[in-house]
Amino acid sequence: MSLPPARTQTRLAVRVKIQAVEFAGMVARPGAPPPGRLPQVAFAGRSNVGKSSLINRLLGRTRSPIAHVSVTPGRTQQIHFYLVRAVGSRGGDFDFYLVDLPGYGFAHVPLEVRQRWRPLIERYLSGTPELRGVVQLIDARQGPTTEDRRMMQYLAGQGLPTLFALTKVDKLKASDRQKMLAGIVEALDVDEEQIVPFSARTGEGRDVLLGCLEDLLRQGGE
Repeated sequence: MSLPPARTQTRLAVRVKIQAVEFAGMVARPGAPPPGRLPQVAFAGRSNVGKSSLINRLLGRTRSPIAHVSVTPGRTQQIHFYLVRAVGSRGGDFDFYLVDLPGYGFAHVPLEVRQRWRPLIERYLSGTPELRGVVQLIDARQGPTTEDRRMMQYLAGQGLPTLFALTKVDKLKASDRQKMLAGIVEALDVDEEQIVPFSARTGEGRDVLLGCLEDLLRQGGE
């Protein structure tokens, strides 16, 4: 589950600039077509991992959120598509869809709803030629859960390039942070370059993650 090697080069490059973001539509049933045929990057994670907050920070929409942040996890029950227009770190415009998948692993969502999510998510992940890769979110305070590992196994089986964003790193004590992050790298058993610590509150990791997405999208189109 490794990303293209060039992904790491952007860590030292000029920042990606988000020019515009708009909600492009949603998919609520397996096999339904996406709103367009642009390159796509999907974001996956447990329902309480802070996915909406990360997306809003990543896209520069903290004051006017585009992804709904709810006090009740599990509210996103469709696949949401956001059209992103950006200027690359090495120049040149590029457009893509940031795709917000329903959160997994939240027991308070009715069983019949959760059973509908699985074929919806799996059909999208396995049947979308424009999908360049997946960003899987993991709570930095907890490390990978059983549900996270199941998703990792599925993505590996699909051969999808995968990046891991560790959310809520600002909530870690400074004295515990390095040890915790090292433990997560070991638990995931992936290259350290696939992991980006991220804080939706402070913005830590935003530029790195945007650079990773640019490399992934551009290489996928070659």
